[in-house]
Amino acid sequence: MNSEEYYKQGNEYRRQGDFQQAMNCYLEAIALDPESPAVEAKKMLDDIMNFYCKDMYNP
Repeated sequence: MNSEEYYKQGNEYRRQGDFQQAMNCYLEAIALDPESPAVEAKKMLDDIMNFYCKDMYNP
């Protein structure tokens, strides 16, 4: 797969709510192409995952 395919697959996982798989795809896309739009998508996903920090709900 190329970086564009990983990026698109990551977007699909994100829509399904599978943030960990989405992150894995974005990281693969970034590894193949550091200029990929996955860089920005990863930043947004980091923000989402930090917002939904499970430790805050289960101290």
